[in-house]
Amino acid sequence: MVTVSRTSVAVVGGGPAGIVLGLLLARAGVAVRVVEKHDDFNRDFRGDTVHASTIRLLDELGLGDRFRALPQSRLDDFSLPMPDGSRVLLGDFSRLRPPYDHVAMVPQWDLLDMLVTAAREEPSFTISTGLAATGTIEENGVVTGVHLRPYRGDGEPEELRADVVVACDGRDSVLRAAAGLRPRSFPVPFDTWWFRLPREPGDASTALVPAFAGTDVLLSFPRPDYHQVAYFAPKGSDAALRAEGLAAFRARVARLRPDFADRVDAIGSMDDVHVLDVRMDRLTRWWRPGLLCIGDAAHAMSPAGGVGINLAVQDAVATAAILVPALRRGLVGAGLDGALAAVQRRRTAPAVLVQTAQAMLHRVVFERAFAGALQAGPPKVPVLLARYVPPVRGVYARGIAFGPLPEHAPTWARR
Repeated sequence: MVTVSRTSVAVVGGGPAGIVLGLLLARAGVAVRVVEKHDDFNRDFRGDTVHASTIRLLDELGLGDRFRALPQSRLDDFSLPMPDGSRVLLGDFSRLRPPYDHVAMVPQWDLLDMLVTAAREEPSFTISTGLAATGTIEENGVVTGVHLRPYRGDGEPEELRADVVVACDGRDSVLRAAAGLRPRSFPVPFDTWWFRLPREPGDASTALVPAFAGTDVLLSFPRPDYHQVAYFAPKGSDAALRAEGLAAFRARVARLRPDFADRVDAIGSMDDVHVLDVRMDRLTRWWRPGLLCIGDAAHAMSPAGGVGINLAVQDAVATAAILVPALRRGLVGAGLDGALAAVQRRRTAPAVLVQTAQAMLHRVVFERAFAGALQAGPPKVPVLLARYVPPVRGVYARGIAFGPLPEHAPTWARR
């Protein structure tokens, strides 16, 4: 037996884009139901960098105090290592106006739990976990809902009907595929291996510094109790890397970061190293009548710069700001085409700019590193500008902290 239910807006995917969109719509009094296939948000090695644009948004929503009460660490600057062992300060966040003068490192599950708690304070918000979307419901060429089923185990299927469906279900979006929307893919030269290492007293806590040795690249993010570490290697080399064995991988890490040599034994097996198949793509059309894709479902980002979560949040804010007036006018289904197209028009340029910057970073850093060309140091022009024209450090920092076209909370969503 199929259960049939209804809401005004069905949001599929309980990541940052989906939860922020649900919160904002609920604060406008719109009936919204968020559907998340997992039972909770407790999954490791997700994007945990919360940039200044998102911190400012949380303040506008009246959630700043709750956010700052979460366990977190902060990044105050971004530096590049030089061949002589020195570092050049590339991005200086202290040049930005407080309290938006840093990037916060917050476990994503804590951030999402906080946002869901706030959303549940709104009577028109509902969230369902443990339900996976399997496809779209269509009538006369318009998406009018989604098919749902329990993600694990048996249970009754459900048809969730809605005035509009928003796909926030990530780079492997089921709804995007069901709607026949195909992204354009862009080449990425690397994959990423994520793992944790213990954090010891005296470890640097506020700086982000990549490490290069030979053709290896490593980046570590300080957390309150541990380091989240990313090891970069040429795309498709996972099998070869694992075949080398645990001892060889530990040696790679120790060579890149001698200060970690005393703790690489914390990598107990290669099962502790989680590979991310890095992709970068973008839809040419983000919507169909009744359906809109945002966040990674519309534009999968490279981890370079750690901006994916923040771009997804900005998409959600723009979506709410454009959708709410249309829904209040009573528009549904194909009547919302203009609003859905407006979201794509507003958010395409930021996605294109960020992906273009990421592609440039891939070429000048990662491709050169894998070719062994970084032994002479990082690219000279940005380094010389940062070293001898100090205001440039603030420009770099602002680009990282806010990105292009940061959104503000609509007036009706502020508390």
